Amino acid sequence: IVVWTMMLLSILANLGVDITAMIASLGVGGIAIALAVQTLLSDIFASLSIGVDKPFEIGDFVVFGEVAGNIEHIGLKTTRIRALSGEQVVVSNADLLRQIVHNYKRMNTRRIVFKFGITYDTPTEKVKEVAELVKRIIEGIEVAKFDRAHFLGFDDSQLTFEVVYIMQVSDYNKYMDTQQEINLALLQGIRDMDVQFAFPTRSIEFIGGRLPEINVAGVPQEKPAANQNADVADTQMLGARPS
Repeated sequence: IVVWTMMLLSILANLGVDITAMIASLGVGGIAIALAVQTLLSDIFASLSIGVDKPFEIGDFVVFGEVAGNIEHIGLKTTRIRALSGEQVVVSNADLLRQIVHNYKRMNTRRIVFKFGITYDTPTEKVKEVAELVKRIIEGIEVAKFDRAHFLGFDDSQLTFEVVYIMQVSDYNKYMDTQQEINLALLQGIRDMDVQFAFPTRSIEFIGGRLPEINVAGVPQEKPAANQNADVADTQMLGARPS
């Protein structure tokens, strides 16, 4: 269209026609058209960028913002993603490239960090054995590579351990199977060592004075011995009176 328009203007100019007004009109019209198709052109150029740079391809599992799913279609204007919940998410190419996109399809390994805690009354020797126990468990799993297991610190109600291992496969379900296997083995190992997992606790120390009486609704309360003796004496006195 541009080439034929330029040729037509050149022919008219050679024929002696004043084309100044026509050029001005074309300039104003071109600006209006450019503003109207700005978003469309932005998406088209973004589509070309995706095709050349290939940050993701059809079938890749990506996460950006609150969206997570598989790429189904990459068009000139939009990209369509099949979300985990089943619906199709349509996003413009320009908006998609403005965000940080996590492409999990191209992930080779997965670094896992998890924590757990044991009680404060655990002997020091057994605290050391817990880290060795975690190491033995993870080293016994083929798809997991042990990195470290440390007594991290003193937290509320627990002695905290931090464990790091590397999954040698990227499959998420395989990772969850491995984590479950580690958790079950750790649960049994901690019990065999006669060590307890920590849970939130609070201790209250009462010094001096008297503890307050607590009455539970619906539960009959026992009367003090002095009151019981007084009730018996009153009953005997009432029984001794003449009718």
